[in-house]
Amino acid sequence: MKRLTYFLLFVLMAGMTYAQQAKYVFFFIGDGMGVNQVNTTEMFRAEMEDGRIGTQKLLFGSFPAAGIATSYSASNSVTDSSAGGTALATGSKTYNGAIGVDVNKEALESVAYLAKKSGKKVGIATTVSVDHATPAAFYAHQPNRSMYYEIALELPKSGFDFFAGAGFLKPSTTFDKKEAPSIYPIIEEAGYTIARGLKEYKEKAAAADKMVLLQAEGASASCLPYAIDRKEDDLTLAQITESAIDFLTKDNKKGFFLMLEGGKIDWACHSNDPGTMVKEVIDMDNAIRVAYEFYKKHPKETLIVVSADHETGGLGMGTGTYTLNLKALDCQKQSVEALSRRITDLRRNEHASWEQVKELLSDTMGFWSKLPLTWEQERSLRDAYETSFVKNKVAFKETLYAKTEPLAVTANDVMSQIARIGWTSSSHTAEYVPVYAVGAGSDLFMGKMDNTDIPKRIAKAGRY
Repeated sequence: MKRLTYFLLFVLMAGMTYAQQAKYVFFFIGDGMGVNQVNTTEMFRAEMEDGRIGTQKLLFGSFPAAGIATSYSASNSVTDSSAGGTALATGSKTYNGAIGVDVNKEALESVAYLAKKSGKKVGIATTVSVDHATPAAFYAHQPNRSMYYEIALELPKSGFDFFAGAGFLKPSTTFDKKEAPSIYPIIEEAGYTIARGLKEYKEKAAAADKMVLLQAEGASASCLPYAIDRKEDDLTLAQITESAIDFLTKDNKKGFFLMLEGGKIDWACHSNDPGTMVKEVIDMDNAIRVAYEFYKKHPKETLIVVSADHETGGLGMGTGTYTLNLKALDCQKQSVEALSRRITDLRRNEHASWEQVKELLSDTMGFWSKLPLTWEQERSLRDAYETSFVKNKVAFKETLYAKTEPLAVTANDVMSQIARIGWTSSSHTAEYVPVYAVGAGSDLFMGKMDNTDIPKRIAKAGRY
């Protein structure tokens, strides 16, 4: 009798374990998305959508499994995106600047390669360039993240099935600045179809064996536009997610692994641009909704994991008074980067007046028309105008991904003041990053963990 009981328990446990195997894995990485980036966005949504104080959860914020992860690298407590991406891809710490290699510059095997070896199709997608640090960590092995051409050469060697992003930063120039054969024909000769834009993807996908989806011809190779700046025909992360699912499920009964990066949360936080940041987090949540619709059709076989490589900006909510005013961020209609370009255009007019500047800031930031300013705030904007427009002393603020007009910087600072948001840095911090999961094996992602634990647990859930 006891033997029969033990046997039945074994069969039951084996069946439960089997049911938890993740045949389809989505791994979303919000670059630069710390705990407070999520919390700020959810509190912003509560103010905007419900007119109340509290949180209105993002879809991924409602996932049943939640935890936090540390993000330090092997070389510093504050990681860069390449070491952070390598940790999330391979489960190993490495030095800042490394792509898919360990501290001795030996190649590491990513969870994407493990998935491929197990028979799964594999996709790597991002809102920035395909050769950028986070996506590169899943398919390339280079000692320096700036080796963009060398990273791109590894893309066709990976054998992965689907890539998507803005483009390639150095398609024909090596790290040592020598001209080299263009990466595009090399990719095509390896059996990949290159589609530029969603329309071309739809025309080519059915006949393609492997796919590289990029922005339309003439668009930036470095990144997709910010969600706040997006035009109707611009490619989005949600569309990329839809395309990836469509392509990876074509003639495929073994499942897939798909990494998708919301890369410009980080860029917005480098610029300390809160209005743009919350729209980027919401934009990634919209892409996660696409994956979630797939999950609802395959709930016992699908795992969705959401995390980040690090926090950027040292974002804090509250700046000395017990108040927040996050709904003010909805008055911002352009990224600070786009505002900077418009200010540059306006400054080229030798007779640009303060009234013209006020009109621009009213239209783009809501100042005066929707958001009353203190005397000090208006004075800071007027001083920035006098310095750069009248005295012609223009000192651009340089961050990792942008050079910003001083008046745009001041406008950005004023917006943070009005919203009661503080920033400690224009770079990365060592703060915790969030971890969320739903689906098969999601219970593995509860509690506190290290970033290196995440790919290991994904591999366990997928049985790679």
